[in-house]
Amino acid sequence: MINIGVLALQGAVREHAEALQAADVNVIAVKRPEQLDGLHGLVFPGGESTTMRRLIDKYGFFEPLKKFSEQGNPMFGTCAGAILMAKEIVGQEPHLGVMDMTVQRNAFGRQRESFEAPLKVQGIGEDVHGVFIRAPIIVSTGPSAEVISEYDGEIVAARQGNFLACSYHPELTDDHRMHQYFVEMIRKNRLAA
Repeated sequence: MINIGVLALQGAVREHAEALQAADVNVIAVKRPEQLDGLHGLVFPGGESTTMRRLIDKYGFFEPLKKFSEQGNPMFGTCAGAILMAKEIVGQEPHLGVMDMTVQRNAFGRQRESFEAPLKVQGIGEDVHGVFIRAPIIVSTGPSAEVISEYDGEIVAARQGNFLACSYHPELTDDHRMHQYFVEMIRKNRLAA
């Protein structure tokens, strides 16, 4: 059985867990660093990236998360989770900095500018349901990351090896294809190990 953690410090933890369970995996709400042991992948949910970083520091997650990423374990960040993963953030210091991309926070506007849109995502297909709430954009990707989705000329999803990030909230829809895609990344990673 595949064990996938959802970092349960803040954000849409339950919604990610439900989306992952639809892919028939074991889901663990990760509230302590030692729970990272034995996981095959980890999801950083949407929420508020600055708050999440404070809680990561407060509960001693920073070094264990860096180690988890350095071991090549698959990670998936949505919205604020993508911000946590980015090597560069416009106008501020990066957080975990594990993925070769630059992001800009709240790039699509404030809460009232939230919207939904169908997206084409490479490796998944058409009409992937994207929910954008105070969403960042991926300003650019480095040579080791590839753009897998754009909306209105802006990068909204990228992949770098075992790392996956998107600006939107796939967990807030009944379209679980992004989560299934992440589960397939984990399966391939386990076969390659």
